[in-house]
Amino acid sequence: MKGRQNLLLLLAVVLLAALPLWLVEKPAPDALDAEGKPVEIFGGADGKAQELIGKINPDYQPWFQPLLEPASNEIASLLFALQAALGAGFIGYYLGSAVTREKLKREQEKQVDKARQASASEDNNRGKDAHAG
Repeated sequence: MKGRQNLLLLLAVVLLAALPLWLVEKPAPDALDAEGKPVEIFGGADGKAQELIGKINPDYQPWFQPLLEPASNEIASLLFALQAALGAGFIGYYLGSAVTREKLKREQEKQVDKARQASASEDNNRGKDAHAG
C-alpha cells in the first residue's frame, strides 16, 4: 500500500513538472513584446523585476555593478543550476544526518533499556537462588 502511494506521489511530481512544459504555447520565433524585445516563455524573476523597475522609474540607476558577470545566459543558467544543486545537496545531507542521528539515538536507548532489564532479571535470579540455597 505504501509503495503504491509513493509511486502515485512520484507520478504526480513528474506530471507537475512536465505538464507546464508541454501545455505552454511557444511564441513565434520572431514574436516581440510591447517593448520590442523577443518574447521568452520561461523568463526569470530577475528579468521580470528589472522590467518592472524600468516601468516604475525609467531613470533608475543601479547602485553597483556585479563583481562577476557571466559571459552568456547559458553560463548564468549553469551557475544558477549549480547553486541550486549545492543547496539541495546541503539540505538533503543535513536532513539525512539528522534522521540518522535520531535513529541511532533511539537504538542506543533501546539497548540501554534491554541491558537494564537483563541486569534486573539477573539480580532477581540471584536473589531467588540465595533464598532457595
